[in-house]
Amino acid sequence: MKISKKIFSVTLSAVLTLSLLAGCGGNTDTSGESGETSPGGEDGVFTIAYAPNESTAESADARNGLAEDLSELLGCEVEEIQASDYNAIIEALRTGSADMAYMGSQALALGVERTDLEPIVMKAEDGDPDKAIYHSVFITNSANDDINSIEDIKGRTMAFVDPDSTSGNLVPTAEIIQAFPDDDLNSDMLHTNGDFFEAVSFSGSHQAGLQAVVKGDVDVAPISDQILASEIANGNASESDVKIIHESGAIPAEAMVVAEHVDQKTRDLLTEFLTSYDNEQYFTDVIKVPGARFIECDMSDYQEIIELNRIINEF
Repeated sequence: MKISKKIFSVTLSAVLTLSLLAGCGGNTDTSGESGETSPGGEDGVFTIAYAPNESTAESADARNGLAEDLSELLGCEVEEIQASDYNAIIEALRTGSADMAYMGSQALALGVERTDLEPIVMKAEDGDPDKAIYHSVFITNSANDDINSIEDIKGRTMAFVDPDSTSGNLVPTAEIIQAFPDDDLNSDMLHTNGDFFEAVSFSGSHQAGLQAVVKGDVDVAPISDQILASEIANGNASESDVKIIHESGAIPAEAMVVAEHVDQKTRDLLTEFLTSYDNEQYFTDVIKVPGARFIECDMSDYQEIIELNRIINEF
């Protein structure tokens, strides 16, 4: 299933002016006299990496559920690890410490610069390819009467999420550059205290950025609209605590990617498993979109974000 329509509205020109594995745990040849590859490679474990945003206390049981289901299919242990950040996930995929990972499109864009990872499925609301998108929204405290649009954020305090976050850094950076064409902005200026913002920081997670705004510690923060909705639904924030002052164009949804060492037979098995997976708790607590499902994807679905990342980060 392919997404053919253009799903990221920030144009580049505007920014410019898992049968079984060689699989469980790697592709090391552990075949015996039968000639068949032993599941698990050297350590017998297939590892899935998640970023902090997808690895919360509320999501632990749901993640374990998927690991147990996948372990039964593969015939080997499946474990999930919580990486400290997106760079750690990319490095784990590159070195073979992780076999599969769930990541946003900018992390994917950074990853392809360092290793031959491949996206195999992406999340989609209701399993609808036309809904395999989300947005970055800028929020401020609802009591702040001085900030009502993106044009009001200059000179304020900003908390981006993570350098490698799509909706928490890359897309917001592009949106600000477009909103202030006469300022001749670049990424460095937007991430240096006193250049465009009075003070700028990284919160470490969408949830932390949301709380910083609610508490009044920062004026503005970008956040995934789906994570914002999930936090409000889970009672971690009230809809009346914050107001949305800007929404980005559509961004390609997060993907499950496999590491270079995972062979094609295993990739096909993983894709079939994930596109038929229907554990609602997993999609509600981990994917943070109730009713979502995985749909098949490939690198072309992320090409615009890859190019945008190269421009913004000057690869």
